[in-house]
Amino acid sequence: MTSPPQSATSAAPSATARFAAPMPKGLRVEADAMNWDTFRNTYAPASGPLRLGQWTCTDGDCAGPQPRHYEATLAIGDRISTATAAATGPVAALTEMLYERGIALEMTSFHQVPAGGDTATFIRGSNGIRDEWAMGLDEDATQSALRAVIACANRLLTA
Repeated sequence: MTSPPQSATSAAPSATARFAAPMPKGLRVEADAMNWDTFRNTYAPASGPLRLGQWTCTDGDCAGPQPRHYEATLAIGDRISTATAAATGPVAALTEMLYERGIALEMTSFHQVPAGGDTATFIRGSNGIRDEWAMGLDEDATQSALRAVIACANRLLTA
């Protein structure tokens, strides 16, 4: 017995179908109701007032739990600057760089899951007034996390 053909109008799979592990509990219901493009445009906006350019750990060896020195090129609106921070990891360094530029972002939740050949990072962040979920996606776990921080800051800045 063959199954009936799918119509051209059948719904696209939900965004949760993209991930090899469960998404964060607080985001699953919304993601189940969205197709991938809508989810990505909502939670990982490609544009916004904040952009991250170059990112570097300036120490010779960046492995280990001790504080490292990081440098980034940040664009906020039309203003582009170089930022530096010493922190125990890249996410902490980036949030410090943002704070020094007047962008408050406290992460209240952090999740990384496989997504095909990429890593998806989901963060929930707060600016002290509102909370937003955001996603970063990259084959490199660190870049995925940095993208999630930028996406969350942009969601908080534009909502």
